[in-house]
Amino acid sequence: MNLNVREALLEAARKAAQSHGYNGLNFRDLAAAVGVKSSSVHYHFPSKADLGAAVARRYWEDTAQALEALLAESPQPQRALHEYPRIFRKSLEDQNRLCLGSFMGAESEGLPDAVKTEVQVFADINVAWLEKVLVASSSDSPATAHQRARAIFAAVAGAQLIARSRSDIALFDELLATYRVSGLLPA
Repeated sequence: MNLNVREALLEAARKAAQSHGYNGLNFRDLAAAVGVKSSSVHYHFPSKADLGAAVARRYWEDTAQALEALLAESPQPQRALHEYPRIFRKSLEDQNRLCLGSFMGAESEGLPDAVKTEVQVFADINVAWLEKVLVASSSDSPATAHQRARAIFAAVAGAQLIARSRSDIALFDELLATYRVSGLLPA
């Protein structure tokens, strides 16, 4: 198995899913984007569900690493919370793409179970990270941190969705500023 082809297919599939959701995963288009035959896509991913699950898994794994790196590079948990939305902003900066977890999450009713499970893990790791950092920053008690973490995750993902629908990254920044003024996010 050629790992370079597999990795190239996962990257092309991530971009397609961030632009068009699960339905944007088309084996022929991915093969053309990577410069291989469609049969090569099937070799690495026997079904669309296998591909979708692998892409969603890789996305949450990469996000988990990015979140831990964010915490490591921010000496204070409060600063890490402040920087959290930039992970979502990067998708908008990349040709107005949407977070893969958000896009596929909106499609969850029609997703194969394996894909749906991986998409739910993405939300879970974001909420768990936020909860951990909220407690570490003394922003919330362990009793209230989970609910606030879910609210932050939903608000940031929602801001990204609204900004994408208008192709206006400045709107994303404006909404985040409002969240900071209201106290949802740290200033």
